[in-house]
This record gives sequence, structure tokens and C-alpha cells, in this order.
Amino acid sequence: MNAPARLPGRIGPRTLLFTTAVPLTGWAVHALALRRQIADGRKDPLTGLLGRAELLAHVQRQLRRSRSGLHVLMLDGIRFKAINDTFGHAGGDAAIRTLGRRLASWSAGRRALAARLGGDEFAVSVVLDPATALSEITALREQLQQPFPFEQHTLHLGVTAGIARAADLPGEDAARILRGADTAMYRVKKGEATFPYCATRADAYVKTVNGRRAGRRGTHLLAGAA
Repeated sequence: MNAPARLPGRIGPRTLLFTTAVPLTGWAVHALALRRQIADGRKDPLTGLLGRAELLAHVQRQLRRSRSGLHVLMLDGIRFKAINDTFGHAGGDAAIRTLGRRLASWSAGRRALAARLGGDEFAVSVVLDPATALSEITALREQLQQPFPFEQHTLHLGVTAGIARAADLPGEDAARILRGADTAMYRVKKGEATFPYCATRADAYVKTVNGRRAGRRGTHLLAGAA
């Protein structure tokens, strides 16, 4: 007895599985590529680091888990203007890239996120063992300040660092902790405190000009215009 003829246009189970899988796979690849494009768009083009928004989000996520061991570092370059004045923007860009690369390398092996906030300002959100945190941060600062080659020259970097420990600022959110780290960095830079200096609650509540710490470049203009 002959087998019944397959009806024209009939779709078998294997065919149906194949035809539905193709467009889903295509959309998945497209969505992944789109997410990568969005993520790349958020990165600083010079260093490849993320920015302030991603840093604050990282701090806030860590705060939801635990305050213990969470440190926020604010880092500000020293002598960058001299590098720019002497070697032009190419030299300044090389210094920024060097700092960014060193911060990214240090952060990669830790529960950390490094960000460039603009100019020669960087920040890091990192979870460290409280017993060894300050020695690790001191070692990081030394690493960041190592000379680097540029063309036929050896350039020397300087970095001022401020620290805010989430455990020292109970109940404060990511933005307030970052402000504390920024104030701590500024106090060290001005010689009012000695590194390593950790922010107090008073540091986290310093007055600002349009949301920026008084003393930052340009804030005197904002204050005068107000």
C-alpha cells in the first residue's frame, strides 16, 4: 500500500522549528550589537572608561548590597597643564590615556569601576578589605604616578587622591559619597589634609555652586553670574 502523499504547503515540525529560530536568532544578534553600540557610546573616547552616571550607578548597586569595604576614590592630575603647555595636546592626551589604562588595569582584578569625569579628573568605585584598603589605595597612587615614555621624552605624572568610605557615611547615597571623596581630594590638594585622607560627613555636605564644589575651575564664574 502506498504511503499517503504529503499535502502541498504542509510544514513539518523540523521545518517549523527552523523557520522560527532564524528570525529570533537574527533579532538576538541585532539586540546584542545595539547594546554594545550604546555601551560604547557611553565610554570616554580617549580612555575607554565610563562616565559619572555609570560610576554613580555602580556605587548605588554596591550600597544596596553592603557598605562594608566600599570606597570611592576621586583622582585629580597634577602638572597636566605643564605637560600640555610643553608637549601640546598630544602629550596631554598621552598622559590621560596612560592614567586611564592604569586605572582600568587595576580595576579589572577587583570589584571596581573606573571612570573619567572630565579633563584630568578620574574616579573609582571599589570594594576592598577594610584592613588593607588604605595600603592598596596608596600603592595605586604610586602606580599612577610612574613616569611614562612620550616620543623621545619621559613624562612625569602627579595625582592627588581623596577617599570616601561608605561605612563612614551611613545613610548617604552615591552622589553624597562622591561629593565627600571630591572634597577629600581637594583638601589634600590644598595641603589642608595629608594623604591618605578619608572624607567625613562634613566633607560630604560642603556647599556647592550649581551642584559643583566651590573651588572647581569655572565655579567662580557661575557664582558671579548668579
